[in-house]
Amino acid sequence: MSPSSPPLSTSRGIDSFGLLALLGGALAMGVSPIFVRFAAADGVPAFASAFWRVALALPLLYGWALAEEQKAGTGPKPTMNKAIFLAGLLFAGDLLCWHIAILNTSVANATFFGTTTPIWVVLTAWLVFGQKIPRAVPLGIFLCILGGVALVGRSMELDANHVKGDLYGIGTAIFFSLYFFAVQEARKGSGAARSTFGLSLVTAPILGVAALLNGDSFLPHGASGYAALFAMAFISHAGGQGLLAIALGRLPTVFTSFIIFIETIAAALMAWLVLDEPLVAMQALGGATILIGIYIARPKEASSEPAT
Repeated sequence: MSPSSPPLSTSRGIDSFGLLALLGGALAMGVSPIFVRFAAADGVPAFASAFWRVALALPLLYGWALAEEQKAGTGPKPTMNKAIFLAGLLFAGDLLCWHIAILNTSVANATFFGTTTPIWVVLTAWLVFGQKIPRAVPLGIFLCILGGVALVGRSMELDANHVKGDLYGIGTAIFFSLYFFAVQEARKGSGAARSTFGLSLVTAPILGVAALLNGDSFLPHGASGYAALFAMAFISHAGGQGLLAIALGRLPTVFTSFIIFIETIAAALMAWLVLDEPLVAMQALGGATILIGIYIARPKEASSEPAT
């Protein structure tokens, strides 16, 4: 990562294609808990499913990278550099912390603490890279956090036995926040597909070793398990992380980090539609509050907004 990363400025406004990529990536990643549940029900635990999520996507990502570079007329780019390697390590840390959090606290707690990602992105941008933070951004994050509490708060548990899991939930957010900066740096020299392919080459073996050490079963019992694993790889990883990489090349980093809140809304909606989990009025209000927060924090067309 480099301090010369693009400033967190609102002067660029909203890039329409970048925004569509951000929304698409959020939806693709938001459905991943559904696939994780289906895989687990068919005999593949969380660490193993995380490995397959990344490993099975590699051929698709490689093909996409070649097509992307052929269209751009640049020829194949190097698969690995420092930024891509670091992004792979950080993404592995994010997924490992997430699954350890789920094993040691409630899903609601892990989800809530994971949504603090934009806070850590802002702190990193401000303290490490010296970027100016528009005043609307902290307000937007505050509203999104409130919305997140409304979405998962009724299931949250304040329990001393969950402290370890809660801390790993925060660790998930910190790893993911640093991942944004690493991918943004990687995107300066590589396309979205090549960057995602390269970081996945780093992440997959780390997750595979974690699954082996945990004694996970790697193969599902039936066709539904295989379908869940391939769907997780193609939709949630190749689609979700690939679209996020596109967004990081076209939108300010802090605003892009708000994908975590959109992903939370998508996950709640999918749980309601697919798993028949109830969606109460408070959750709907939380989702609306998140959308308001994102709207407030959006990049503006003019850069005259005061910054802190």
